[in-house]
Amino acid sequence: MTSVLICTWNRGDLIHATLKSLIEDSIKKADEIVVVNGGGEKDCSPTLSYWKDRCDYLREVKTQNINLANSRNIGLKAVKGDLILMTDDDARVFPDWIEKMVKAHQGFPKAGVIGGEVVDASGESLLSHIADITTFPRYNKRTEVRHVPGVNCSFKREVIDAIGEQDLQLFRGEDVDYTWKAQRAGWKVLYDPDIKVYHAHRPTWKGLFHQHHMYGRAYYRVREKWKDMYCAYPRHLRTPRMWAKGLYYLASPWLYAWQKAKKLPDLKERLSGYFIITAISYYTMYGTFLQWRIDTRQQA
Repeated sequence: MTSVLICTWNRGDLIHATLKSLIEDSIKKADEIVVVNGGGEKDCSPTLSYWKDRCDYLREVKTQNINLANSRNIGLKAVKGDLILMTDDDARVFPDWIEKMVKAHQGFPKAGVIGGEVVDASGESLLSHIADITTFPRYNKRTEVRHVPGVNCSFKREVIDAIGEQDLQLFRGEDVDYTWKAQRAGWKVLYDPDIKVYHAHRPTWKGLFHQHHMYGRAYYRVREKWKDMYCAYPRHLRTPRMWAKGLYYLASPWLYAWQKAKKLPDLKERLSGYFIITAISYYTMYGTFLQWRIDTRQQA
């Protein structure tokens, strides 16, 4: 049995397209779609009513919004499938999304978590291009990875049963944390570029910078929770090796920006994009530093 889980809050204007892609446009249909609805000013209940009249396997679970981890925990208890696919209320899955997820899990029984590519759906502006290449990981071929984004991921039921609930203390990064728990339990994480969803990236520069700033803050929280987890920044400066890691960490945004800017479509965008991507990276880094200061002061 295949279940699709969507958690939503305040996005009644977006989730219609998500449900249409799953219910009308998908080649293979899910056995059930469960939407955990946290309400908000743009409550999606009218949209859900519209689709429930047309789809007998769509269920709504109402809750008071706390955070995404809480909504996913509620949803994971509600779904019945032995394979749980997750996407978001601002995404549209490709027509073969469910079909390819199921085949991937059948072909790779040791992969407890499988995800894929996230494609920008917002347009052809410089903002759109930069959001597309900086927000989500992307690989050219099927490969084992450390984590896959929550907007395009799936879990075998036995993985969920083994690792339990998502961490309510994480305001972001709960998908990275959850995937890491799966790896610690012995499961592989697989990225397949043929498994795709469209995603509505942030529509403003301010929104994009804020998103990456919050990623930086969440990065610190998750890495401090798991001391054995891969970490870009040095955890201390007591050895020459850690000093070298710290220097590389400070210089890395320039290198990262060069790798990403090369993917932009023309020379003008590559030049301006290089400096914008560098700025985004440093703002993400500032978020990590800020969260360190906040947590350090709270512990003092």
